[in-house]
Parts: sequence; C-alpha cells; structure tokens
Amino acid sequence: MRTLRVGVIGTGFIGKQHIEAIRRIPGTEVSAIADSNSAAAQCVGEQLCIEKIYKDYHELLKDSNIDVIHNCTPSSFHFEINREIIQSGKHVYCEKPLTTSVEESQALITLADQMNIAAGVNFNYRHNCMVQEMRQRVESGNIGKPSMVHGQYLQDWLLYDTDYDWRMDPKIGGASRAVADIGSHCFDTAQFVLNRKISAVYAHLITVYPTRKRCEKTGNTFSSEVGKVIEELPIHSEDAAFIMVKFEDGTPGLFHLSQVCAGKKNGLELTVSASNASLEWKQEVADRLWIGHRDTPNESIYVDAKFMTGNAQSYASLPAGHAVAWHDALRNAINAFYTSIRNSTYREELQNYATFRDGKQIMKLVEACLQSNKLEQWIQIK
Repeated sequence: MRTLRVGVIGTGFIGKQHIEAIRRIPGTEVSAIADSNSAAAQCVGEQLCIEKIYKDYHELLKDSNIDVIHNCTPSSFHFEINREIIQSGKHVYCEKPLTTSVEESQALITLADQMNIAAGVNFNYRHNCMVQEMRQRVESGNIGKPSMVHGQYLQDWLLYDTDYDWRMDPKIGGASRAVADIGSHCFDTAQFVLNRKISAVYAHLITVYPTRKRCEKTGNTFSSEVGKVIEELPIHSEDAAFIMVKFEDGTPGLFHLSQVCAGKKNGLELTVSASNASLEWKQEVADRLWIGHRDTPNESIYVDAKFMTGNAQSYASLPAGHAVAWHDALRNAINAFYTSIRNSTYREELQNYATFRDGKQIMKLVEACLQSNKLEQWIQIK
C-alpha cells in the first residue's frame, strides 16, 4: 500500500485536529502545512514535527509529492482554495460548510468531475459508531416506520457580547453562522441516519446581540481569552435558530440550535421516533445509544461489535467501556475518504463519507433557512 502524502491548509483549531486524525490512519503522512500566518504555521510545524511549512498555499499546491489536500480555512476561502486544489490535480477534503453558496458548490462539483478528483466534506458526526448503528436500525425496519425526528446542537462559546469570532464577519464566515456552522451538522447527521434528504424547511433565526465587542487577543475558536475592547461591530448573522423540516418521505422534524446556551459545550443530540421503538444519541456520550420501548424495558447499549449490526460493526474497534469520541469520528471520516482514493471508488455515486454533492445539499438547506426566516414561510428544497 503506497503512503498517501497529505498537505493541510490552515493550522488553527480544526487544522490541528485534522493533522492528529490523519496520523492515526495507517499508510498516511502529513508532509506539509500552509498558513498565511507564518508564525502560527511555524509553531504548529515545530510542535507536530512537520518539516515543510508554506506561508503561501500556492507553493503547497506546486508540491508534486502531495496527493491529498485538507482545506481547513475559514468558510469564505473554501471556494477559491478548493477550486485551485482541484485544478492542481490533487484530491481535496474540505471543512464544512463546503462553500458559502449553492452556485459555488455546484461549480466545484462540475470541476471535480471533469478533473476526476476525489472531493469530500468533513461532516464527521455521521462517522460516530452509534450514528452508524442508528442508520442500520432504521434501514433494517426493526424500529418500525419513523414518525418524527428531533435534534439539537447547543453551545455556549458565544454567550457574552464580548465573544467575537471571524464567523461573525459575513465577508469571512458568510451570511449564516449558527445554521451553517452547527445546523449543517444536524442536517447531515439526520439525513444520514434516515437515508433521506430534507425537502422543506421553516426557520426562525435569532440574533441575541445586534452588536458585539471585538477585543484584543480574543484567542482561537472556543477560547475565553479577552482583552481591551477595540470596537463594537454590528452582527447580521444568527446566534440561535428553531427549524422545522420535512424529509422527502414526509417525515417531520424539528431542530434547535444555539451558540449562546450557558453550560452547553458541544451538545449535539438526535432522536428518531418510530412506530416500534425510539433511538436517541448524544454526542457528548458518543459511545452510548439509547433505545426506547413501550412494553419492554428501555435499553442503553455501549459501542461493541457484538451489540451492533451490519456495517456499523466495523466501526467498533475496541470492547465496550473503552469510550470512543469526537477524535475517533474525525479519524473515521477521513479514513473513509482515503479508502475511496486507495480503492479508486470515489467516482461511485454512493459514498459513506460526505461528498461535495452532499455539501451542496447542505448549502441548499442553509440558504433555504435564511430565505424562510426572511419570508416567514416554508421553503421547498429544489
């Protein structure tokens, strides 16, 4: 098996997580990194023992030894960088959201098809063991016909008006924040579990702080470090949202999103209610799946191959009690993408990992939520 040589563009919080996840996959090598902040890139390179460090990502794209590029930059840079990666002939794995518009997403899909490039998006939550198990149990029909889905993704890292991040600048983060950032994960995880697309949305978006204070040394994502207030800036994106959805088979759903919910850190939860049983998974206890019954005792199962079914069994590499978590899902997601490259199956329509086409579907939902909030009506996804 030939070693896949990987380059990573962007060395912030998520870039470093990608590097660590890649290194857990046999037959891979993080060969180079690139970041416009040369001091940050140099620091990461020294910490993680990466020799090739580029200030300009264009130089990384010229490196003939690189097979795959991970795009871990802010949202507004995704389209241009992804396009250049594809044009360089390298496979691309991009952080979500894929782009900031449906049109940009389609342009990348067309180009990747023309260049015969593997193109994936990091919706890593679908690669949790118990999310895979939920999909297997829905597909098997053992829980009956799904009657409704509800989920939530709650955080508190933007609770104060002094919490300011690049995502709040529409030129960098795009028009949507909470929906594009964490709502996109809710959408992808629910669609993956049901194996059905969302066909309509009705969204109510909430901006708690019309203005926020940008302070000195606000730190990286999720950092609580603040200094002197530099300026007050208007906020045009949402802090929270309530979103009703309909899946293509008519199944209704409801999602609650918030980045201003005190005490909630990374609270992604998903419940599927069906005619025979219910399934509930919580990201913060990722190695458990709750199964609800009416006439028999409820169950709570651990990640363990002997308790799991179908393809989900392959995700259980440790015995029960050896908890799997966020890092494992990220590693699983990247490994699924790399496997398609090694096996030359990335041209096939159906993939376990999220493709650029899946990324475009999520962008349709994000844009529909913005439109729905503005018009105060249901928006059909075309």
